[in-house]
Amino acid sequence: MTYIQITDTISIGDRQPLTLIGGPCVIESEDFTLKMAEEIRQICDRLKISFIFKSSFDKANRTSISSFRGYPMDRGLEILQKVKDKIGVPVLTDIHESHQAATVAEVADVLQIPAFLCRQTDLLLAAAATGKAINVKKGQFLAPWDMKNVVTKLESAGANNILLTERGTCFGYNALIVDFRSLPQMRELGYPVVFDATHSVQMPGGKGDKTGGQREFVPYLAKAAAAVGIDALFMEVHENPDLAPSDGPNMMFLADLEKTLREILDIHNLQSSKSIPVGV
Repeated sequence: MTYIQITDTISIGDRQPLTLIGGPCVIESEDFTLKMAEEIRQICDRLKISFIFKSSFDKANRTSISSFRGYPMDRGLEILQKVKDKIGVPVLTDIHESHQAATVAEVADVLQIPAFLCRQTDLLLAAAATGKAINVKKGQFLAPWDMKNVVTKLESAGANNILLTERGTCFGYNALIVDFRSLPQMRELGYPVVFDATHSVQMPGGKGDKTGGQREFVPYLAKAAAAVGIDALFMEVHENPDLAPSDGPNMMFLADLEKTLREILDIHNLQSSKSIPVGV
């Protein structure tokens, strides 16, 4: 398993320090986005965890046509650029269409392929063509070994800076389940693995016209993933998830983040100190 370089100071994989990919689900305003980025960065600095800020400028896969989606791409990227300039952290955001890749890559350090779109060949090839790091979320409908085809598509277009993210698998209706075997299985594809602790507790469409979730289980799943072996942790975080316009039921309260990360970090460090390869 290799590692990928995000910035001069952040690399992921091969026993590198744990990286947090975190932030609110969607950009709500410039002030709120900057505030959240700064507060999460301070927590990560105290814990000596690398930090990549995550927030989507557009949520194109909302359950309801009337749900809040975010900002137009140009305004969303302007806000993310301010996160980089003022807070001093790299940023990750989703792309949903192939024509977005080159423009988003001018700002984002990592392009994210949403789980529902992980088999979209043109989207993957456009992301690879940017030369940026790419985080692909494993589709809720895929087995971990199916991600080999996703990796092959990216590699065919020259990408070698790939992250593979587990975010739960469909289990009946309105529920997901995590098979932790997927983490070492995806690592066998040769790239770092990420665990998405907050989307793994989603209940898609669980509230009829919106997605539900069970945020109380986020710490348990995150600690379990750390025990199996991960290279980065993905967690959506909000000051008050109950007031969030997107994914509130599965986002973590900012006030609980530091304590939870400390517990995860203890397990991660113990796992990483083993003489056998991480995740095996």
